[in-house]
Amino acid sequence: MMDAQARRLLWRCRRGMKELDLLLERFARRHLPAAEGGEIELFARFLELPDPVLAEYLLGAPEQGEADFSRLARRIVEVR
Repeated sequence: MMDAQARRLLWRCRRGMKELDLLLERFARRHLPAAEGGEIELFARFLELPDPVLAEYLLGAPEQGEADFSRLARRIVEVR
């Protein structure tokens, strides 16, 4: 079960670009309920990025950005 903060983050996963929505929401539903404070904070900061930057991390070349975001992006993409 998700707490209030996790539910707010899940809502913020709705970006309007179907590919981003699917990746972000799937990750949030599977990982946020058990995530710890640092992981949640990183995910919240990641969601503050503009859609083109998120798309680059998740659909393009994640290794070219901030290291923490690159690792998170790889984890998000690997969720099936």
